[in-house]
Amino acid sequence: MIVRFLWRDLGRNLRWFIVLVLVLGMVPALLNLLMPASNSFYVPAWVLQLVGKYLCYAVLALAVDLVWGYCGILSLGHGAFFALGGYCMGMYLMRQIGSRGVYGNPILPDFMVFLNYKELPWFWHGFDHFWFAAPMIVIVPGVLALALGWFAFRSRVTGVYLSIITQAMTFALMLAFFRNDMGLGGNNGMTDFKDILGFPVQADVTRAALYLASTLMLAVFLAISGAVVGSRFGKALTAMRDAESRMRFLGYRVEGYKLFVFVLSAAMAGIAGALYVPQVGIINPSEFAPGNSIEAVLWVAVGGRGTLIGPVIGAFLVNWAKTYLTGALPEIWLFALGGLFIAVTLFLPKGVVGLWAQFKAARTRPRKAAAPA
Repeated sequence: MIVRFLWRDLGRNLRWFIVLVLVLGMVPALLNLLMPASNSFYVPAWVLQLVGKYLCYAVLALAVDLVWGYCGILSLGHGAFFALGGYCMGMYLMRQIGSRGVYGNPILPDFMVFLNYKELPWFWHGFDHFWFAAPMIVIVPGVLALALGWFAFRSRVTGVYLSIITQAMTFALMLAFFRNDMGLGGNNGMTDFKDILGFPVQADVTRAALYLASTLMLAVFLAISGAVVGSRFGKALTAMRDAESRMRFLGYRVEGYKLFVFVLSAAMAGIAGALYVPQVGIINPSEFAPGNSIEAVLWVAVGGRGTLIGPVIGAFLVNWAKTYLTGALPEIWLFALGGLFIAVTLFLPKGVVGLWAQFKAARTRPRKAAAPA
């Protein structure tokens, strides 16, 4: 019933795109598991790890698009929600190491033993169980988004001022997490993970399972986002984006609408971060860097703001280019990123997915001009 409810409000293009995501996502994992390494169709585990990272970035881009493309809220702090979800997963993975750490302490992670911690901090209790860590992945970024959004939206903070507030929040969290006395690994963060749900993190089967989980989450969040923006609630959201004062005059409580979508997108970003950490094998305060949140906005702009499909494409395109250029031409990557942002702003206002519409408009314009008066 829930699946039919979500599927009903999705457009045809989005439905086909979700099917495409599921199919293209499952094929590499199956080729990795079923084909021998000597077969030309075999997909190495490192490819699954790399594309799995892109899938997590795509979920983050989708979360940003939900608030920016449909609410008009340019958040420059979604990297913080992504990192908080990652830290919750990292805490769970660290507790799974047990006595297999360098110092052999069954309770305290290695970095706590090194820093002379005598006991486990109170906020670490419970993270040795996945049933506790899983809701925390959603609750922690969701509560932060709820607190920030509650005060910001009730105070009618909008535009560039809200963007600055979200970026300041991200920067403040980065500085806080760099401190060793936070009890979260300080500058080095958390790494050397062993198991997840009892399975070795480095095993090919586990990597394939994490890759499939990332694919499934992207498809689920595409369906949820499509159902939200395609409903009457979503129509009200876009109306608030385009004419907020008029919607207030009509009696809509704009703050409640914005707050719901802001918290939903933060939860999506947190889940993306949680899936990201076991695939890359580390989480540290650099994930809070303001530049990461700005990059996520760039993915949305490149793909197409307010389209749902566009941010996914943009996340894959930009990160593939980043992976290639940082290896082939590392000295020009930042210049390429800046040039891409300028080019998109000037020539692709609707992103990559808007290219077809621009092409059709360019073809029909001469015909209209040549038509007799």
